[in-house]
Amino acid sequence: QVQLVESGGGLVQAGGSLRLSCAASTRTFSSYFMGWFRQAPGKEREFVAGVSWSGSSTYYADFVKGRVTISRDNTKNTVYLQMNSLKPEDTAVYYCAADESGSKIRLGRSVDYWGQGTQVTVSS
Repeated sequence: QVQLVESGGGLVQAGGSLRLSCAASTRTFSSYFMGWFRQAPGKEREFVAGVSWSGSSTYYADFVKGRVTISRDNTKNTVYLQMNSLKPEDTAVYYCAADESGSKIRLGRSVDYWGQGTQVTVSS
């Protein structure tokens, strides 16, 4: 069982930045492919970014490319999402996810573990 706890959300003006963190309670953090998803009101949850087990490979949704960076620190059991140039349409609850399978994270299907989410609100 892996527990994921997100932090770093909040209210920010358009054009601003936020850094989300997700701490994982597991001794085998490096065996999990990690991802960030988001869900806006009235919309389905969608993939934002993913990072491979060692951190050597990263994946991004087209709508965040160039504005978002995902990274991980396997010594701290933590994954990060640095978000820059935020837009009002980035407003959503952001969820951290973990799965041993990279394809499950990238497709957002049958993911084993989810965090409780952190709210990001971008004002115009």
